[in-house]
Amino acid sequence: MSMGNVGDQFTEINVTPLTDVFLVLLVIMILIAPLIDKSELKIKPPETKFAKKDEATKGINIDIDKEGQLAINGHYVAATDKQVVIDTIKKLVDAAPDKEKLHVTLNADGDAKQKFVVEVMSACAASGVTKMRVATQQQTNY
Repeated sequence: MSMGNVGDQFTEINVTPLTDVFLVLLVIMILIAPLIDKSELKIKPPETKFAKKDEATKGINIDIDKEGQLAINGHYVAATDKQVVIDTIKKLVDAAPDKEKLHVTLNADGDAKQKFVVEVMSACAASGVTKMRVATQQQTNY
C-alpha cells in the first residue's frame, strides 16, 4: 500500500457533506418562514368559563375595534388625538358619584393592535382612573 510521500500536502476538500448540511438548513428555513408573522402584535382577550357580571357597580366601558376606533360607553370617540380621549374619560370620571370605586372596563377586539390598548390605558391613567379591568370573552360549553 502506498500512503503517499512524507512531504505531500492535503490540497483537496470534500465539499459534499458541507453542501448537504446547507441544503438541509435551506429546506428547514423554507418550511419555517411562512409560520413566522412579526408584522403586528395581536391581543387575544382571556377567556372565562364561570364569570359573574358585576351589575352592582357601573363603570366606564371602553371598546376598541381592530382598526383602533374607540367607543366610550357606547359612543364613538375620534381617537386621532389622545387629548380628546383623556378629556372624554376625565368628564366621565368627574361626573361619577363615587370616584374611588369607579372602574374602567376595557374590551379590545382580538385583532386590535397592542398600541391602541396601551394608548387607552395611558389615557385612563392620565384621567385619574385607578381601577381598570380587561374584559374577557365567555366560552361556550355547547
